[in-house]
Amino acid sequence: MSGKTVKEILTSIRQGETKSRDWVQQSLSAIEQIDGELKSFLLVDPEAALQTAARIDNGQASERALLRGVPYALKDNIVTKGVRTTAASRILENYIPPYSATSAQKLEAAGGVMVGKTNMDEFAMGSSTETSAFQKTANPYGKEYVPGGSSGGSAAAVAAGLVPFALGSDTGGSIRQPAAFCGCFGLKPTYGRVSRYGLIAFASSLDQIGPFTRTAEDAAIVLNAICGHDPMDSTSARGQGEIDFTAGIDVGVKGMRIGIVRNLPEEGLDPAIKAAVEEAIRTLEQAGAQVVEVELPHMEYAVATYYLIAPAEASSNLARFDGVRYGRRAEASGVIDMFERSRSEGFGMEVKRRIIIGTYALSSGYYDAYYKRAQQMRTLIRQDYDRAFAHCDVILMPTTPTTAFKFGEKADNPLQMYLNDIYTIPANLAGLPGASVPCGFAGGLPIGLQILAKPFDEKSILRVAHAYEQLRSFAWQRPVLGVAE
Repeated sequence: MSGKTVKEILTSIRQGETKSRDWVQQSLSAIEQIDGELKSFLLVDPEAALQTAARIDNGQASERALLRGVPYALKDNIVTKGVRTTAASRILENYIPPYSATSAQKLEAAGGVMVGKTNMDEFAMGSSTETSAFQKTANPYGKEYVPGGSSGGSAAAVAAGLVPFALGSDTGGSIRQPAAFCGCFGLKPTYGRVSRYGLIAFASSLDQIGPFTRTAEDAAIVLNAICGHDPMDSTSARGQGEIDFTAGIDVGVKGMRIGIVRNLPEEGLDPAIKAAVEEAIRTLEQAGAQVVEVELPHMEYAVATYYLIAPAEASSNLARFDGVRYGRRAEASGVIDMFERSRSEGFGMEVKRRIIIGTYALSSGYYDAYYKRAQQMRTLIRQDYDRAFAHCDVILMPTTPTTAFKFGEKADNPLQMYLNDIYTIPANLAGLPGASVPCGFAGGLPIGLQILAKPFDEKSILRVAHAYEQLRSFAWQRPVLGVAE
């Protein structure tokens, strides 16, 4: 894997071997050299990044600050005061937020240095970063392949070594799926673990911010910085207290119970991915973990459930983009015409598709038949996981049914695109934490192992992932687009 880890950078800065400016300049140079082809960034601000690094080097940040001097990137749906934030949509093309998201504020307070904002599927709606209104991000392992989505820009930037970590958002797999496609570590925390204040909403009951990193330990360091209750977010969890996610990460998996899903849907599952995941499970079993079978009987209904609930919430959330208060406003002869033109010109086809589906599902006469039944199925899916976790500590399965696909391969087939999230969606419906850790390669493209745990048990996920990272034995392949070691 390209580049240095967060832990390595922090150690170097704290020991006085390097300064923040060194790492920020290195990141900016890598972006200048590589991102012309990769196209992972929508905005890079070298001047602001170097100024921040200089302030940190001059003592603004504590020597023990969690992320002192470490460069990072933010997905472009996390608002940043005074810095353009577009959600990769024409309707917000020139939007300059008057405030910053809580997660962005926490990274700044921890001494991190933001170098830019990353590309994404428009309003986080997509699984390939092809729906961005501005550019298509390439997969670092092959320019003709997608990086996954919707957080494809963040995943590609980390995998290529442009930044040591980046934040993304996960509504139905949008951190874990691109992490699997790009060969990096991606963590979706429990719903409510990280504040959503300042995250441009797609589906409010499903969205969660989380990190892309090179290792599980790096993800633990970043999670330490961004987690915690936030009074600005009514869905932010209370009563979790101070947690150090790095503590106990290296104790191994001996005695842990690993759940394997007996009825896992395997239609469309690449045999190479199945074999790699089974090998990873054997590796953990040989290290002392106990493997048990569990059942998730309603998992096969998760995609259908998600694609009623998520568009319904999107329909409501995106109603605010009307050309009146902020964002794109089209020239028109009247108010109604202005609404229609602004939204027609500002939204892409995938966003329009989901707004229409969601509005239909919420409409009179169809609410009970579709949206209400989807919420009932969501409850059943959550109960399935509750029962499964009575018998195991974590559940392992593939992150995706296939490796990264080529640009355009699924763009005209929404159903095939949606089915790519079959293994990631249930965790969002149930509010669970989940992560994807690289577990092999097929045809030169990365494979992801997904690890799920009980709500607010990210420590078990990180413990298993860290143990596996020390044990895995497959030959690591370098990305085609990436910084030199």
